[in-house]
Amino acid sequence: MRRRTLLKGLGVIGLASLSPCAFSQASEDKKPLPVVRLKLGDYQTFRSTCAMECLHCNLTAYVHQGELKKIEASKDFNVKCCLRGMSRTKWVSHPLRVKTPMLRIGEKGEGKFKPITWDEALDLIEKNIRDTIASHGNKGMLISAASGNMDSIKNDMGKAFFDYLGGSTKQAGSLCCAAVTAAMIPMLGLRYADTRDTIADSRYILCWGNNPAVTMQAYFKEYLKAQASGARLVVIDPRYSETAAKADEWIPIVPGTDTALALGMIKIIMDEALYDADYLRQHTGAPYLVDADKKQKRESAEDKESYLVYDTASQRLVRHDVPGIVPALTQAELPANADYTTVFELMRAEAQPWDVAKVEAETDVPAATVLRLAREYANNKPSMIVQNMSGAQRTEFGTYVAASQFYLALLTGNVGKAGGGVCDAGGVRQMAKINAPVPPAPNAEKIPSIPVAKLGDWIVNERPHPINFWWIMTLSAVTQLPNTNMVKKALKKVPFVVVADNLMTSTAMYADLVLPVTTIFEDVSLMAGVRSHYIQLMEKAVEPVGEAKPDYWIFARLAERFGFGEVFNQPIEHYIENCLKGTGVTIEQLKKGPVKPVEAPWIPFKDGVFRTPTKKAHFFIEEWQKKNFSPIVTYMQVKESPKGSPELAQKYPLMAVQRKLARSIHSSHGMNEWILEIQRNQPNVLIHPDDAAKRNIQNGEWAVAFNDRGEHRAIAIVTRQIKRGVVCLDNGWWEQQGGSSSHVTNDYSEILSTGHCCNSTLVDVRAEA
Repeated sequence: MRRRTLLKGLGVIGLASLSPCAFSQASEDKKPLPVVRLKLGDYQTFRSTCAMECLHCNLTAYVHQGELKKIEASKDFNVKCCLRGMSRTKWVSHPLRVKTPMLRIGEKGEGKFKPITWDEALDLIEKNIRDTIASHGNKGMLISAASGNMDSIKNDMGKAFFDYLGGSTKQAGSLCCAAVTAAMIPMLGLRYADTRDTIADSRYILCWGNNPAVTMQAYFKEYLKAQASGARLVVIDPRYSETAAKADEWIPIVPGTDTALALGMIKIIMDEALYDADYLRQHTGAPYLVDADKKQKRESAEDKESYLVYDTASQRLVRHDVPGIVPALTQAELPANADYTTVFELMRAEAQPWDVAKVEAETDVPAATVLRLAREYANNKPSMIVQNMSGAQRTEFGTYVAASQFYLALLTGNVGKAGGGVCDAGGVRQMAKINAPVPPAPNAEKIPSIPVAKLGDWIVNERPHPINFWWIMTLSAVTQLPNTNMVKKALKKVPFVVVADNLMTSTAMYADLVLPVTTIFEDVSLMAGVRSHYIQLMEKAVEPVGEAKPDYWIFARLAERFGFGEVFNQPIEHYIENCLKGTGVTIEQLKKGPVKPVEAPWIPFKDGVFRTPTKKAHFFIEEWQKKNFSPIVTYMQVKESPKGSPELAQKYPLMAVQRKLARSIHSSHGMNEWILEIQRNQPNVLIHPDDAAKRNIQNGEWAVAFNDRGEHRAIAIVTRQIKRGVVCLDNGWWEQQGGSSSHVTNDYSEILSTGHCCNSTLVDVRAEA
């Protein structure tokens, strides 16, 4: 790497150390003007945060004479930003920047547009909304908003605008972690609760199907601290990841079999009495009684929280929350003739078939490793499972994968203690209630939604109804939604597609109308979400490029045309104050810097107090039972796999998993000049040498992963850092760069969660001719 390249990537060329700073400009006749030397005091500074689905590190911008000169990590923040945050100066001035409303004049996908005025654009939007409501009803409108901007204002304002119109079709689930939501909320009562404040206190860290060295890079220092204090770091993953390279052990596993491994560990923990019986009795629903029909017994059918347990002291059935009782946990503690059992025993029955030999046969994890893993996890307390929206739960039965990890943490009494628990993606919303920026619409119609993974398929096939108008913001549907070719068909089928973005993205190429929106440091907003423990004010540092406007400005102008402008056209400070109401945090406080609304360290579910109505964690989930699934975690073979679909596997024998890269957040930063120069600008496919040899694929040469859905072209990396029979594809590449791995990914929607099943995908790979 050239020194200039490195310095450019770190954002120091042209600004050096800031004190003093020297730069020169060219005059109109291209002769250099004298060097200008600036002191730190010559700059104005402003603060904001990366707003994508990342860690929302705080950033400081240095501005001179209205120009953004440099971005760096805010010195008083708890973590330091990465190259992506510092390279946002290149995003503001990107050659693909959309600077004015653009109307399509060619075929969709062709990229031919003409500039129009904002008034013309708003007229077109108003006309198409009114025409759609008249011809299709409100259900004919679809809004897609996701994680391209996770601040507390813009997506909420967009969804609220369509609700004030009377309602619209929305997408259900998420591409990231719907399975975690479907497990965590009924089990623990809260989603987005993380353990990052006490990672360094852990004695045993199990990174299961994720890669925190990349996806939690700002906090990875805490993992290293734990290791330095003697903690063991273990990675379960089909790929030898960046985290595995730092770990004490890498355990490769067959994709989609993680629940089988968890059940094998549960069996060992139960058989060897390594569980925390007192914790289970006091803080969980493990002692709840279940009858022969697998219905939970209650004192009153009208009182859903009146679960019954068997009190071993009084030897009678009582409510679980009666003081002073000692609930039975095991079958041996129940009356001999009882026609009921405990939830704990149902869990034991589900795990019992999974001896180490069966686990090894299903997962390819050696029997001795399974045995040691279970014992180490149970005995080295506090133990932490790092889930963090793992790839393991982006499978056909991902809800059971996520739930099985909570089972392990709860059985061993590891939740609610420093250094223990399950580390999810969590932010300030677990600590404080952040309100919506506008009040709920009074009369929004309830309209069936579309599973996010099935957007392409359902729109093309008009399920559950035709879509006539599609608004896309904070999402690049073409690169991120699975089954890209079907998504393209959907974009072509919908008569009027609006894409609001600041770059001419792969999705914008398929729009009828592209609207230029602001980047961070070009508008004022609030970050109080589910990725950072801090509430942060996002300050405006420079004027927007061209005619770019904040998303909330667009909805305010449209709301005025539809008669509810007063809800949306207030100053932005009004909406920020609405969000903060009741938190005790003010805008004035935030102007001084980010605010954490609770004292550190934050321990979710501290002392075993959960957010469910009973304040206890639940193992038996009736919501799953209502969908004809087991209410207790069970193992189910994913369909798109060699064992689940042998005939399909004859055609496409390789299991494909996705990986996140340090170069981008999904597709954000995917075309950032500094990122492409410092990191790489071509996608890779990791393939085992044995699999490569069968296909005459050479390391460093172009190859094509393919199946019935499409093709994805990438450079082959032939390596033993991927399990045999598995290939790993990069996420996030733009169509302008050759296309995303989403061209081949499974678009099945998990039934329990409407989650994304991208890691239940079969492909083959061929050498490029």
